[in-house]
Amino acid sequence: MQNETISRRDALKFGAVGAGLAILGASEAMASTLFEKDVKFDEEYDVIVIGSGFAGLAAAAKAAERGYQVLVLEKMGRVGGNSTINGGAFAVPNNELQKKHGVKDSGEIFIQDCLKAGLGINHVELLETIVKRANDALEFTIKCGAKYQMDVKPAWFGGHSVPRTITTDNMSGSGIIKPLSEFVEKLPGCKLYKRTKFDEFVINNEGGVVGVVARVDYRFDGKLLSDDTENKTGQKKFYKARKGVILASGGFGADKVFRKLQDPRIREDADTTNHEGATAGAMLKAFQIGAMPVHIDWIQFGPWASPDERGFGVAPLLTQQGLFKFGMAVDVRTGKRFMNELADRKTRADAEFKILREAPAAYPVAIGTYNAFDEQIKPAIEKGLANGCMKKYETLDQVAAAYKIPAEELKKSVAKYNEGIKSGMDEFGKPVKDFNGQGIESKGPYYCIRLVPKPHHTMGGLKINEKAQVISANTLKPIPGLFAAGEVTGGTHGASRLGSVAVTDCLTFGMIAGESI
Repeated sequence: MQNETISRRDALKFGAVGAGLAILGASEAMASTLFEKDVKFDEEYDVIVIGSGFAGLAAAAKAAERGYQVLVLEKMGRVGGNSTINGGAFAVPNNELQKKHGVKDSGEIFIQDCLKAGLGINHVELLETIVKRANDALEFTIKCGAKYQMDVKPAWFGGHSVPRTITTDNMSGSGIIKPLSEFVEKLPGCKLYKRTKFDEFVINNEGGVVGVVARVDYRFDGKLLSDDTENKTGQKKFYKARKGVILASGGFGADKVFRKLQDPRIREDADTTNHEGATAGAMLKAFQIGAMPVHIDWIQFGPWASPDERGFGVAPLLTQQGLFKFGMAVDVRTGKRFMNELADRKTRADAEFKILREAPAAYPVAIGTYNAFDEQIKPAIEKGLANGCMKKYETLDQVAAAYKIPAEELKKSVAKYNEGIKSGMDEFGKPVKDFNGQGIESKGPYYCIRLVPKPHHTMGGLKINEKAQVISANTLKPIPGLFAAGEVTGGTHGASRLGSVAVTDCLTFGMIAGESI
C-alpha cells in the first residue's frame, strides 16, 4: 500500500489537500490572492499567454496578428513542451486532403467517434466548435509557415471511423511549433520569455484577471517530487495584461504528486510520454481563483508506447501508423491476439493492462511485416531499430523464440488474422474490410515492438465555453480577463481522447482564445 498511494502526510506537505479545498472555494485560498491595488507591475502587455505549446502559440499568434502586444511565458528552457515532442499528427474533419483521396467524412461522424472514445461524457458544444473551426486552424498554421504532408492519403488513427489525420512534413510537432514561435517573435511588441515560471494571477476588485506573477531565471528541477511547490529558483516579476491572460500551460502527465492523487495506480517513478515540465501547478492556481474543474481524474494512457525506450520516443509513430494497422498485437503467454489494434486508446490500454496486471513482465508484442508501415513513416524504421525499441526477425519461429511465445499458437494467430482480413470480418472488430486484403505477409522480415501503456494525456482541467473563456465555479459565468486552451482545459475529450485530436483541440481553441480576448 505504501508504494501505491500517497500518504496523508505527503499530501499535506505538497499542498494537495490545500488545492482540493481551493477548488471548493476555501477561505484559506483566498487569503493568498493578489489584488491589483497591492501590486506594482514591472512590464505591461495587452495579452499574456502562459505556455508555448500548440495552444499557447496559436493564441499568441492570432492575438499578435490582431495588433496586440503579446508576452508568452514558458517555464522550461525550450519552447513547445509536449507539442514539440509529439508526432505532429493533426486530425481535421472534412479536410481537402480527404476529398482529394475520396474519403467521405462529416462533422457528425467526427463527433460520434469522439463520443464513443470519450464514453459519452464529452462536452459536445466544444466538439461542435472544433468541427466548425479545425480547417481554419489548419490554414492559420500554414499561413504562419507550418508545412504538412499533402501528397499522401490522410493517416487513419485508432478510434476514427475514417482516415482524417494530416501529418507535418517532419512528423513532429516541432513542424508547427517552430514557425508559430517565429511568427510571434517577429511581430512588433511581442516577446517570448523562456525559463520564466508563472506563479500567481493578479485580480481586480471585481474578480477579473489583470496580470500575473512570474519568476525569471527559473530552473526546473526534475529530481524534486513536486517542482511546483519545492522549487524556489528565480526572481519575482509582475506583468500586467491590459486585455487578459490566456492559460495554455498543458496537462499534468508528468506531475508525480497530482497524477497519483487522481489515479493511485500511477507510481511516482512511472515513465510518461510527457516532457518533465508537464505539471499541475498553473491549473491549480486557476482553481484557486474560482475556475470550474471538469473530469480531473480521467488520465489517458498511450497503448502504443514501449518499455524499451524512455518518454514518448519513436515507438508510438511505428505502432500507430505502422504495426497497429496491418499488423497485430499478441499476448506473449499464449501467442493469441487480445484486442482491436485500431480501437480507441482507452480500450487498447485497458486490454494491455489486463495482461500486465496478471503478469507484469509479460509485455504484449506488436508484430507486422514491412507493408504495415505508412510510406511517410518508413524513414523512422531505422530509428526504432537503432534505439532498440523495435526488433527485426526473419521468421515467426525467431519471433517466438525471442519473446518466449508458443510458436505454433503464434502461427495460428497470424493465419487467423489474415483469414479475417480476406473475409472482411475481424474477431475483434478491426475495420479490416478497408484493408484491400493486406495483412501480415507470408515471408519476413517481421518487425516487433513490446508494448506498455504510459500516462499520456490528462482529460480534465478548466471548464471553458466556445469562446475559450474560463467559467467560474462561483458564478457559472466567464471569469473576466481569463481564457484557456489546450490540455489545461477539460470536457472536450470526455473519458479518453482520440489520437491526433489533441493537436486539433489545442490549435483550434488557442486560435479562438486569441480571437476572443
